[in-house]
Amino acid sequence: MGLLDRLFNTQAKTNLEQDLLSASDWVAKNLNSSGYCADYTLESMQEIDRFFDEQSSPDGIISQNRGQILFALGAYVGQTAIKLYGGDWITDDSDPQGEINVSVQLCGGRVIWPVIRCMKRYQNGAEDGIYTYMIALRQS
Repeated sequence: MGLLDRLFNTQAKTNLEQDLLSASDWVAKNLNSSGYCADYTLESMQEIDRFFDEQSSPDGIISQNRGQILFALGAYVGQTAIKLYGGDWITDDSDPQGEINVSVQLCGGRVIWPVIRCMKRYQNGAEDGIYTYMIALRQS
């Protein structure tokens, strides 16, 4: 921990955590410029589901760069969960599958895996909806 971190009681972010924050901002900006409302609210999770519904076809945007987009959507979902319910990213820069295995530990101890959830949403469709997932987190 550096001097400024000690003075301001902050912790240095890992490379993967920095990537998550950048990816979340990137996807929010791009979603907003494409007609989706990505404002880190619970309601924006409906927009994430709409994006999946509209862009998961073989010629949809997700198919053009699936890994990067699913990571960014997962980062956005995780950041939204942190903003709504409190918590922190759990990352492991030494994990070769770290971008997939990132998780969020919410206040109260519950752990979620937002990138994996977005992968399931893409693969399984509406049955693995993001909005209902986030509502369930609120009630637990």
